[in-house]
Amino acid sequence: MAKISQDMIIHDLIQVDPEIVGILMGAGMHCVGCPSAQGETLGEAAMVHGIDPNELEAHINEYLAAKEAAAQ
Repeated sequence: MAKISQDMIIHDLIQVDPEIVGILMGAGMHCVGCPSAQGETLGEAAMVHGIDPNELEAHINEYLAAKEAAAQ
């Protein structure tokens, strides 16, 4: 099962599943394409945007788990 952590670089998260962009943008992180996304972790970006990194990590992992379950 694909799983992410808040230690991962945003660019790497998008490589796991490009649809994660929609989750990030929905959370208010509209700069997923900016240069800082190439070197900033999910946790760092969440803190900058005033988002709880634990909640965001859990939300993304729930999405990935549901997508995998639907594919089976």
